Amino acid sequence: MVTTGASIGSSQTTTLPSNDETNDLAKYGLQGLSSLVRMEQTDFTSFAIGQDISKCGLDLSPNVNILKNLASPWSETSRSEVEPFFQIPLHLQNSQLKAHQIDPSTCDSKIQNFTDETLFYIFYMKPRDTLQEYAARELVARNWRYHKDIQVWLTKDSNVEPVLIGQDVEKGVYIFFDPHNWEKIRKEFVLHYSSVQA
Repeated sequence: MVTTGASIGSSQTTTLPSNDETNDLAKYGLQGLSSLVRMEQTDFTSFAIGQDISKCGLDLSPNVNILKNLASPWSETSRSEVEPFFQIPLHLQNSQLKAHQIDPSTCDSKIQNFTDETLFYIFYMKPRDTLQEYAARELVARNWRYHKDIQVWLTKDSNVEPVLIGQDVEKGVYIFFDPHNWEKIRKEFVLHYSSVQA
């Protein structure tokens, strides 16, 4: 702190700011705000002011639900799951697990206890995995069929009997599982047997 006096006998003193205080005033005071408004500091301006959502490629018309298009700004679909480093304690290690010789009947017996929604979760969230295969097998055992053309699971509504239209075509009421809204939808549908994967 530097003090200056008007005259030697005067009692009036002024305090000049130190170098650190000057830097902070330049950064966070009116001087810093003016450079922020002029967009001179790109890192600080994007952090302080934010991003223009209209430049993010989203359809912002009032009748469009943005939530279905934008799950998260940080979601990366191409990124694979990272397995953290861990060690299994010796007393928990199993010789069957070490040799990757898991009994398939164990998985089959446990997967039978899962609800349909859990099986759909496994099917959609574990692509190209043995768990996906187990879930698909169990869904087929519960009379769900995968439609290859529209790529959804469907099953016949047990309350309404389908009408046979042709040799491999029937019309009836089916229950579809919609993976985007995560719900079961009941609707009338014309089913070609060749489109269904058994």
